[in-house]
Amino acid sequence: MAKHYSTRDFFRNTPNALLARYFASRGVLQGCDFTAMKETKIEPLFEAWLTVPEAERAKMEVELREIGDMSNPKGVQAIIDEAEFHLSEDGAHVAFVAKLMELPGHHERAMTVFLDHPEMWRGATRLYHADTLSHWRKRKNMPKKKAAVDEASIEALSEAIGRYYQLTEGRGKHCKVECYRRGELEYFFAFPEDYAQNAPEWAGDELALQSRHPPFEIVFVWDGADGRLDLHLTGDRRAVEPLQAIFAEHILKCEELPADPADNRVYDLWPMRRKDFRFTWDMASGIERVAVNKLRLALSGRKGDKLTLEADARHNLYAIHDLLEKLAPVLPASAYLVTQVGVTATVKVSPTAPARNVTFQISHPNSCSLKYDEVGLKLRAMLEASGIEPKPPEVEAAGPAEIAAESAIPA
Repeated sequence: MAKHYSTRDFFRNTPNALLARYFASRGVLQGCDFTAMKETKIEPLFEAWLTVPEAERAKMEVELREIGDMSNPKGVQAIIDEAEFHLSEDGAHVAFVAKLMELPGHHERAMTVFLDHPEMWRGATRLYHADTLSHWRKRKNMPKKKAAVDEASIEALSEAIGRYYQLTEGRGKHCKVECYRRGELEYFFAFPEDYAQNAPEWAGDELALQSRHPPFEIVFVWDGADGRLDLHLTGDRRAVEPLQAIFAEHILKCEELPADPADNRVYDLWPMRRKDFRFTWDMASGIERVAVNKLRLALSGRKGDKLTLEADARHNLYAIHDLLEKLAPVLPASAYLVTQVGVTATVKVSPTAPARNVTFQISHPNSCSLKYDEVGLKLRAMLEASGIEPKPPEVEAAGPAEIAAESAIPA
């Protein structure tokens, strides 16, 4: 929660010399004699402040509040961390920190950096803001690699986040992502466009409803050395895994989101081995045809042994099931468990574009190779409608013995 701001308090806590520099940089209060004004006795300054035109004063209030927010130990630490990125010459960062700490207080430090090092300010405020957030979603077991922070990757991440929210919630038409390095960590701040809002605002001396398109915020923090991704997101928790997958695809260049060890949900893949299993989808989705074309089987009693069956389902939806029936005399159902299913689907995205063939895999315990783009979201909705979705073990359709056996089998 942001601390209470008062312009009077800000003037009292900031040395007159720094206030004079600030107002001179903004071209206001030129007639105010800061040298004659006693420290902390700010009434003459405050009275002069109220004579500044309202529009100019409003812009400066935003800056002063931001400086005030940064005038504390965490704010100064964020400045120091951001400075390390900008001061790469030998000894430059150490000298900067020493000079900063010679100043008598945090208000002096924050105002000095705002005035003398504007290139550091935005990043420092972003890092400080991240430090104030709670309710982070953590995911380990990610590949230990450096994040891609080139312009093309950042733009791809922005577009993918915006596209995901447009397809699922009807917002996110515009999205911007900013990236900042903090030691060995990479911070990504995403700002997708929220729903339009009418909010009461003062316009001159009139209070009126103003239409706004504010952003909402998503923050990713990537630790490449540990393979850990922290995600801050308010709202619907169902967006957590899609956003993690989008980050992994565009910033880590992963084909598939690695399994989350903390996720105890399990896909029940057993029904898809049966010929009478039917996929279900919305006719308006553009999905025209879906078939199972691959099964990976874990042989019972033979830990680590796997058998993969593949069949051409282009002309026969049940080709894989026919193959399984032929093998039944030597491979009865009691001899294996299904640990991965390959699916092929034909999807028509738009009336003018030709239908696309999409192949994907669903793997035990809870991995799916579908992306979170337009086609991927439609096919994920199909899986859910067909009863194929990861569930906690206690609500699994499979029996307790099968659950226990599957849990001992590596994917």
